[in-house]
Amino acid sequence: MENVFLNMLMGRQCERPPVWLMRQAGRVLPSYHALRQQYSFAELMSTPELAARVTLLPVRDLGVDAAILFSDILTVPTAMGMEIVWTERGPRFPHPLASYQHPLRHLDVNAGRLAYVYETIDRVVAESHVPLIGFCGAPLTTLCYMLQGNSTKATFPEAKKFFYEHPEETRQLVDAVTEVSIDYAMQQIAHGIDAFQLFESHAGLLPTEVYAELFLPAVCRITDAVRSAGIPLIFFPKGLASGLRLITPDICDFVSVDWQTSLAEARAMVHPEVGLQGNFDPHLLFAQRTDIAKAIDSCKPFFRQHPKWIANLGHGVLADTPVEKARFMVDYVKSANWTAK
Repeated sequence: MENVFLNMLMGRQCERPPVWLMRQAGRVLPSYHALRQQYSFAELMSTPELAARVTLLPVRDLGVDAAILFSDILTVPTAMGMEIVWTERGPRFPHPLASYQHPLRHLDVNAGRLAYVYETIDRVVAESHVPLIGFCGAPLTTLCYMLQGNSTKATFPEAKKFFYEHPEETRQLVDAVTEVSIDYAMQQIAHGIDAFQLFESHAGLLPTEVYAELFLPAVCRITDAVRSAGIPLIFFPKGLASGLRLITPDICDFVSVDWQTSLAEARAMVHPEVGLQGNFDPHLLFAQRTDIAKAIDSCKPFFRQHPKWIANLGHGVLADTPVEKARFMVDYVKSANWTAK
């Protein structure tokens, strides 16, 4: 069946941009909150039947062009033997790696711990023909949590300190995380995902040159593995800013742009063969419908000139977003005339 999302990723001409929303599987949906009254986040994520149901909720409730696996970017650390506690304030590792003198000795990789994710994918593929996006966290973002233990300090000072104080151990940890991430991605592909997004949610934590030296090669190893398997890849380096100039066709098929960089600026920096995704401010969904429509309409000239574009937010849907506004955005993108001047 023809699908505008897959057609866009494959480089085919589309009459409109596809649309989906990061963090669409949960948070904003009343149907998700109804499930949360019965189950914890950990239960929803680790029970394949429930995770598959949540994955498909936004397809039914919002009408998005693609589903994204209901999971978390911190599954890879659990596969590496780290204990994680899911709290109302976010994930927490009781024993962060930065507290150890030799962090690598405290990892115990067992890929079998992620079998529930693959069963979730099996269920989604069996139940729906909508394209399914798999994902994982990129090495910098994953290591920030592993080293510091939580995100209550959004700048991850302990993790950054570790990177500078222990460059060799940092490289060893990056290699370890990268290997597990590649295996995780390849297993998702084997179970039937249609596309893959690599989330570097904290790309802006480090100077661009440091990121390019320490972490971008690992990103390329992951993206090479995924794309070599024939799966299109979207890379989301939030906060990379002027570092977007580093994004070439060797890294990804599409790059997701945060709201702090305009689409025009991103298009000027990113290699022309790489498509763009984004970059509406998540707070736009609190605006009046007329203002949401105006923001979308303002992208029409850009799309006519640069048709390799997926409509999305510049980060995840905010928890208290009115569901009717999210639905309006999706409907408006799908129903608007994108070709007429």
